[in-house]
Amino acid sequence: MSESKIFTPCQIGPITLRNRTIRSAAFENMAHGNRPTKELFDYHTAVARGGIGMTTVAYASVCQSGLSFDGQLWLREEIIPELKKLTDAIHAEGAKASIQIGHCGNMTHRPTCGCKPLSPSGRFNLYSPTFTRKMTIKDIDEIVEAFGKAVDMCRRAGFDCIEVHAGHGYLISQFMSPYTNHRKDEYGGSLDNRMRFMRRVITRVMEEAKDDMAIVVKTNMYDGFRSGMQIDECITVAKELEKLGVHALVLTAGFVSKAPMDVMRGAMPLKTLAYYMDMKKFWWLKLGLHIGGRMVIPTVPYKDAYFYDTAMKFRKELKMPLIYVGGMVDKADMEMVLDSDFVAFQMARALVQDTDFVNKLQSGEVTRSACKHSNYCIGRMYTLDMRCHQCMQKDEIPARLQRELEKAEKAVEKSNKR
Repeated sequence: MSESKIFTPCQIGPITLRNRTIRSAAFENMAHGNRPTKELFDYHTAVARGGIGMTTVAYASVCQSGLSFDGQLWLREEIIPELKKLTDAIHAEGAKASIQIGHCGNMTHRPTCGCKPLSPSGRFNLYSPTFTRKMTIKDIDEIVEAFGKAVDMCRRAGFDCIEVHAGHGYLISQFMSPYTNHRKDEYGGSLDNRMRFMRRVITRVMEEAKDDMAIVVKTNMYDGFRSGMQIDECITVAKELEKLGVHALVLTAGFVSKAPMDVMRGAMPLKTLAYYMDMKKFWWLKLGLHIGGRMVIPTVPYKDAYFYDTAMKFRKELKMPLIYVGGMVDKADMEMVLDSDFVAFQMARALVQDTDFVNKLQSGEVTRSACKHSNYCIGRMYTLDMRCHQCMQKDEIPARLQRELEKAEKAVEKSNKR
């Protein structure tokens, strides 16, 4: 019996992965003080030990103004030795180490990012909520350079791969989307102009990556609402990234400030989200969740491999390597994706539920993740570290939250049967 294609090596730019599994850049909230912690070290080394081809450290900001969270990495010289310990440990387990870099733009607050939040157009962001400042050309130049410096730091920290976050309504995505970009200069208006910031960032990143680091870009296939980017424009963006020479694209969708559950699917556990929030810091947000949370964060039904049909439209239009992400929990779906000419696939929730999932999949112990997609890990990760409720004691979770999670899991089970 031949081995599944899942467990065959693959090439992404200059690096070779031992298999085609990648831990996606799902935010861990394990970087207290904006630097690596033992929790971050232990989690990613456990995933590497569990058989992953490459694990991705999530959402590292290229500068202080790009921070969304207190528990998010901020790339700077003083943390390079700590990151090097992490990558050395990942390599010792036989996996490659990747890091996602980005800038949050308007999705933050002054106490976190140290300044008035930046955005392409300087409008009030209802979903943070916060007033923002329109970026000047000097701001743009500085952030482009910050991306380049971040790549150099990541090389010295031992990372094999950089994933540039150009989706989900963060800064690069904010420049590309007509919903958030209302500029009248060379960075606004036409799609070609709106791509200008992305082009400058990627060009700078590729210069710094030289020929020994893999560069992948996480990019939207659609924003998820009428006034945002649609599939045809996003295909144009993907073709531009292909021209720029990036080594692979991670195809995603959704906008954190407008269509967040397009990214993750299912229902956001609002009671869980509110329960773990600090009342002193986020009283206004907790109140908003109780009053109209489901209107602001509507449910988007979950199904396995939920981006597959849309991703295939991009596969037909592009020649470059593509990495699939979205609902990868079942071996049959993983093989379907790889048979459809995706070089690899990413997953996160399956590896929150069980860091040994890949090894168990390869040994035949399991063919499907035990994740039930209640989104508890997402509901708590904005305040606490990312954890799966199935790995916790029942008395650690209040009864009202347990009922919410059970309801969400039943909805997912019903949706997957259709």
